Amino acid sequence: MKQIKRTTQLILAFAMLITLTISCGSSGEQKVVIETDMGNMTLVLYDSTPKHRDNFIKLVGEGFYDELLFHRVMKGFMIQGGDPQSRGAAAGTRLGMGGPGYLIDQEIGAPHIRGTLAAAMSPNPAKSSSGSQFYVVQGQPQTDASLDNFERRHGIKYNEAQREKYKTIGGRPDLDMGYTVFGEVIEGIEVVDKIAEVQTDGANRPVQDVKMRIRLAN
Repeated sequence: MKQIKRTTQLILAFAMLITLTISCGSSGEQKVVIETDMGNMTLVLYDSTPKHRDNFIKLVGEGFYDELLFHRVMKGFMIQGGDPQSRGAAAGTRLGMGGPGYLIDQEIGAPHIRGTLAAAMSPNPAKSSSGSQFYVVQGQPQTDASLDNFERRHGIKYNEAQREKYKTIGGRPDLDMGYTVFGEVIEGIEVVDKIAEVQTDGANRPVQDVKMRIRLAN
């Protein structure tokens, strides 16, 4: 009887350990919310790009992005922000060159499907990313012919799910293998479309400032 009781206790303890392990390892990918006067977007950060994920979480936690602008907006392409020099920048100020003072090693892999979050980059041989600037893809629907062309150009092969998304919701496959995609919009994609419609000046900066605030969601 004592042996049976001991065995039962061991089984229960083992079951609790498994439950705890599963619980600790399945918290899910980190989500963030980008708040704007035009609406909010909820994004998930990819665990497959840990350097970009962790850096973004760090900056968001520090309030780095609060009151920064979406300083570059191009309809059918993307909306870009994250330049610390955009905070309170006067009209006509050249933006897009600022950052936190460091770059991030590239983690290139995921495609630029509509709604994906990617790191901006100034041309460099290593394709290292800006430490803070990012863009959210709006993009356009693609065809099999265009995707075949980009596969040849970039030396890659899209899987069926990627092809289907590119053909239905769209994206920018011309950017693939050039920039690190490290997340995607899971709620509020319509906000990207609203921002993409605003009037811009000759430098693609919105005439009326589009400010952001980013917070961690979980």
